[in-house]
Amino acid sequence: MPNQYLESLSKEQLIELIEIYSKNWLAMDGVWFQSVEQKFGMDEAMEHDANAWERFTVIEARKIKAFLHLPEQSGLEGLAKALRLRFYANINRDEILIEGNTLLYRTLDCRVQNARKRKGMPFHPCKSVGIIEYSGFAKEIDSRIQCEVLSCYPDVTDQSCCCGWKFTLNESL
Repeated sequence: MPNQYLESLSKEQLIELIEIYSKNWLAMDGVWFQSVEQKFGMDEAMEHDANAWERFTVIEARKIKAFLHLPEQSGLEGLAKALRLRFYANINRDEILIEGNTLLYRTLDCRVQNARKRKGMPFHPCKSVGIIEYSGFAKEIDSRIQCEVLSCYPDVTDQSCCCGWKFTLNESL
């Protein structure tokens, strides 16, 4: 049974609540990660992070795909719509550009790295987990989409963004 209190909230209140839920989700992700990192080190934390994202990204993509009623092969337009509804979309500033059979996705302002910097912690080496996360998300939206990292910590090649990803639709698959 849905939470009936939610039905009494205005559209503005619901949007604000989504932002709160997104921040809470990210806080929980950071809390468990930092707990493992502090006790066992970054390598151990990254291993568990990779395992968690491998499973979570598929769950998130499936639920968003169903919500949007996307077809099995929804292409780059479907991926763009789905990326805009991820938890991250509510708390990070990003941009999406589609050119031909590629979609460029860039995170312009990253809440995770900002928080780690604010706390005097080293940046999260998110490239390896990002590859798992973004590749898995895109494949779940459309199995023909391939993902590659353009820039992501610790291998930042584009100083104008926190991370950059390229998705290519291979229509021959």
